[in-house]
Amino acid sequence: MYKFHESVFEVNLNYLEKNLNYLKTQLESGTKIIAVVKAYAYGHGDLEITKKLEALNIYAFWVADFEEGVALRKSGITTPIIVANPSPRSASQIIEYDLDVVVYSFRLLRLFGELKEKINIHLKFNSGMNRFGFSKLEIHKLKKELSVYKNLTVVSICSHLSSSRNNKKDDITKKELECFNNIVSGFSTQNQEKQLIHILNTNGVLRFSNHQYNSVRIGIGLFGVHEDENLIPIGKLTSTISQIRILKKGDAIGYEGNFICEQEMRIGVVPFGYADGLDRRLGNLNGSLFVNGKFCSIVGDISMDSCVIDLSETNAIEGDRVEVFGTNNSIYSICRKINSIPYEFLSKINRRIKRIYN
Repeated sequence: MYKFHESVFEVNLNYLEKNLNYLKTQLESGTKIIAVVKAYAYGHGDLEITKKLEALNIYAFWVADFEEGVALRKSGITTPIIVANPSPRSASQIIEYDLDVVVYSFRLLRLFGELKEKINIHLKFNSGMNRFGFSKLEIHKLKKELSVYKNLTVVSICSHLSSSRNNKKDDITKKELECFNNIVSGFSTQNQEKQLIHILNTNGVLRFSNHQYNSVRIGIGLFGVHEDENLIPIGKLTSTISQIRILKKGDAIGYEGNFICEQEMRIGVVPFGYADGLDRRLGNLNGSLFVNGKFCSIVGDISMDSCVIDLSETNAIEGDRVEVFGTNNSIYSICRKINSIPYEFLSKINRRIKRIYN
């Protein structure tokens, strides 16, 4: 496994399946699941993830832009793919590769409607997050314009929750759910009985499952990066110790010499830096990597392609594996140190890091 690659992101597809099955237990049997695989499947590698989920009969995939959708189509994925933020310049490829699109403005509605080509669309409404989406006050106008574009098939009506993870902000979530329910009630078309309705994300499924309608969108939960103990992290990222050296008291480490040894230290250089996804804020004792049963502090500034860790309390040797995150060094514990979130950390893992699937 490690013969040619020093830094490796191991992804357990069996855990992916277990996570999916657990999330299904929170849903009614007929509820369709749209798997969110944008941003390279949250850093895990979208091709292998989508192949596995397609084999498990997932209903559809949700991507950020048409390029992600085209790449999946070219790799052989035949399951419906929904593009969340379609560019007007991507219309021809959206049609060529049979991609669904999220329509959240009249500009996009007219763009795709005037193409005359048959296109599946998903209407997104703003229920309080104030990001993308039609206003509930625009429903009448929207229905009127939709009636003109016979080439457009409304596959679903959707929105997005802003705060479903935070139980201290449940009042916000309840207002968003109420708003969306009013939107659903006020929006009716000839095809309504066949339309999907979805607003719940992973936290929504786990905490507000009574609002699942007939479909949900699940992302981070599939990858097991969640505080629910029933969800298993599917990814483990490791690197290796490339070089070990002994430093004297007063020696400096890294760029700008921002770390000065207060005593003799045994340090190890790890070929994993900020270009690989290791946040620079974790340098200078703010973060640590796990080596041979011990947490080893990151010392000095993190470099583009490497970092340095304190091995003084270990018997580690050159070539030993180092856990960047995994069973011992969780993404949540890392992110708490720098006021970040797992979504950010995972999505920044460079694609040059070798992904291995088992």
